[in-house]
Parts: sequence; structure tokens; C-alpha cells
Amino acid sequence: MRISASFFLGGLLLLAAGPLLAQSARPAAKAAPAVKVAAPVIHQGNAAAGRLKAEDERCVECHGHDGNANDIEDGVGNIGKFPRLAGQNVGYIIKQFGEFRSGKRENETMAVMAKTVSAVDLADIAAYFSSQKAMQGDGKGDNPVGRKLFHEGDPARGILACVGCHNERSAGGVPSAAETPLIVGQHRRYLQKQLMEWRAGVRHNSPGGIMNTMAKTLSDAEIDALADYISGR
Repeated sequence: MRISASFFLGGLLLLAAGPLLAQSARPAAKAAPAVKVAAPVIHQGNAAAGRLKAEDERCVECHGHDGNANDIEDGVGNIGKFPRLAGQNVGYIIKQFGEFRSGKRENETMAVMAKTVSAVDLADIAAYFSSQKAMQGDGKGDNPVGRKLFHEGDPARGILACVGCHNERSAGGVPSAAETPLIVGQHRRYLQKQLMEWRAGVRHNSPGGIMNTMAKTLSDAEIDALADYISGR
């Protein structure tokens, strides 16, 4: 009996399709269950514990027991080199500490300090300084140039009003974002130095580099005026 070529080819095709048909008939494999990743544990700082830790970790030697650094000299008789932390935003303190540790923000002393403090201790220390009465100036720095820049900026140069992010004391001095610092009432010398470092690009750890952008066209006189005005609030 002769088998036609077409019959023979059809049988081969059925044999080849068999495994595919059997495979398609199997139930679809179940997707692997999603692995649940636990949210990071954020330590809620304890201000009472932070008071003791701020002493143990020697924070108070530069920033003062109440966070105002009002009587802390820089070794040559000047006050104002070290920033006030009284009432400072917890998120800002923790962010800066992490950036001192990583080297994103440069300061030899703080880089060493940051490497010895645990996350839990840092949260407690930040809570302590934040719980203190907010820093406040003596009211003597009402510089008109600084006041205008702080409240209005300079649109022609693309300088935004400082108050848009940092807020005035009449609004409680509370920054507009969790990691934005309270600056009203900060030491004049410290403010002046930071603005100059933003302008020069020495400091470059603000979100999106906004502070470098805002400071790059400020003159020395305008930086002095802003430092006068902000420190006096």
C-alpha cells in the first residue's frame, strides 16, 4: 500500500504539534507571590534622652546647652561661627548630619562627629535641639536691602524671595518643607559664611542646587544685608 506524500506530511505536522497542544492545555503557572518589603523603621526622637546625649556626644561644646551657641567662641574670641540649633527643624538636622557623614557637605569637625553617632542617638539629639525655644535675633538688623531680598527677591536676576521657603517669624518661622532650615534669628556670621559658600559652590547640598542658583549673583554687600536682616529677626 502506497502512502501519499500529503498524508505523510500531515502526520508529521500532527506529531510536531502534539507537545505544543499538550503544553497549551496545561494550567498557567501561578505568578510568584510578591515579596513584601518592610518599611524602614524611623526612630521617633526622645528630647529628654537627647539632652543627655547632646552632652555625651559633645554637641553642646559648639552649639550651646540650649542650642543657641550664644557664648561659644571660635578660639579667637569671635561668636557666631557655630550655628544655632534651637528650634531647628528635626528633618534638617538629620539631613545635614547624614551629609557630613557622606562628605556631601564638607566640614572636618562635623565629618568626624557624624561617624560616631548612631541613628537613634541622632534622632534624640535632633529632637532635643528642636524642642528648645526657637532661635531669635535682637531685632536690630532691619536692613532695607536685606528685607527686600528676603520678602521679594529679585525677579530680574531670578532670585526668589527667601520667605517663600524659610518663612518669617510671624508665620512661626516654620520652614515650608521638612528638610528646609529655620534661618530667622540665626547668627549673622554663620549666615554670611553660608551664603558666600553657596555662591562660590563650596557648599552644594541644597535640593536641586537651588541655593547655589539663588546666591550666585548676590554681591558681598547684599550678602551682608541679608545676614543683617535675617539674624535680627
